[in-house]
Amino acid sequence: MLILANRMNFSYIDYCQYLLNYHTNYTITNLANHLENVSHDMINRYLKIEKFDSQDLWINVKKEIITNTEGYLIFDDTVLNKKHSNKIELVRRQYSGNEHKVVRGIGIVNCIYFNQTIEQFWLIDYRIYDPDSDKKNKIDHVEEMILCVVNNKNYHLRLC
Repeated sequence: MLILANRMNFSYIDYCQYLLNYHTNYTITNLANHLENVSHDMINRYLKIEKFDSQDLWINVKKEIITNTEGYLIFDDTVLNKKHSNKIELVRRQYSGNEHKVVRGIGIVNCIYFNQTIEQFWLIDYRIYDPDSDKKNKIDHVEEMILCVVNNKNYHLRLC
């Protein structure tokens, strides 16, 4: 996996940065369109090998966060619309507030740190909403993320 990333001049950090910065089109096709000598298929093969989780996100964002006693956590859920995807395992029918209807998509519950003094926010954690496999509802995921922030020494956020 590292060999493929080095040959492509591409890493999981690049992919995380892409996801953090492109809010409307987060497809690997769009990413490939913005990289020289990297195709959609190359990124797809790389992502099949590499595994990402919320700890990888935290490792990449923790150096960037500017904490403040006025800062707070925001929990939000979103549905990535996958209406044309019939073979992706995590796709399920669920309500999308963005589209105001039930769509086929992947549900994600996000934990965002917001520093209201400088009006900046950072995505610090997330959970994939897949009740069929983990038997958790969205509130269970929020509770899990709150406990991670409160109990996990890796977060180092001043929340009060």
